[in-house]
Amino acid sequence: MAASATEHKACKSVLRILALHGYWQNERTFWERTGSLRKNLKNRAELVVISAPLQIPETDVDSNEGGADIPREDPRGWWFSDPEKNSFNAMEEARSCVGLEESLQAVAKAFSELGPFNGILGFSQGAALVAMICALKQRGDPRFQFDFAILVAGFKSRSTEHAEFYQQPITIPSLHVYGDTDRVIPGEMSQELASYFVNPVLLTHTGGHYIPVCAAQKKVYFPFLDSFRT
Repeated sequence: MAASATEHKACKSVLRILALHGYWQNERTFWERTGSLRKNLKNRAELVVISAPLQIPETDVDSNEGGADIPREDPRGWWFSDPEKNSFNAMEEARSCVGLEESLQAVAKAFSELGPFNGILGFSQGAALVAMICALKQRGDPRFQFDFAILVAGFKSRSTEHAEFYQQPITIPSLHVYGDTDRVIPGEMSQELASYFVNPVLLTHTGGHYIPVCAAQKKVYFPFLDSFRT
């Protein structure tokens, strides 16, 4: 039986979201770790995950995003805060970094070849990169076309080379998610990043360094995403 006009009208579009993983992760591991999120966002949004272009040397075992469950197979990152060691630490006050432009090109390629995307999501270092991409989009960079951003456990880069990304308030609609007990990226760092956005939506949870998907979070995720569905 054909659907009625009313049913067609009630059926909203499914959003497409480009997802950027955290340091020491890759496309496969982040796909696995977002399983609950993808399941709960079914019929609302689909994630398209890509890998960062920078391979992390095995010597960088003391990364701030490390831990017992970090992937040992093809770990990736979006930039290195220590160019000499090719390592990264979100707390590091760095004068120079390497890899950011290569990563921006990789994300731009994803937009061109895998898009269009309604939004962009980032976790940890990926969220820090999303904030920079939002700043570039606001400046009119044609490579990045999207309507909203979701930043989970995000932080402001401590590199002086990246200071340009935080000079103007970012008006792109944004949802910032962070845990009260996150020992990798403390909530204060995520709050600091959110302060550079205009009217950010803040979502806190009692857990640590992961993407939460419980009933309380869905009450925020769903309305935020639904506001962009047509």
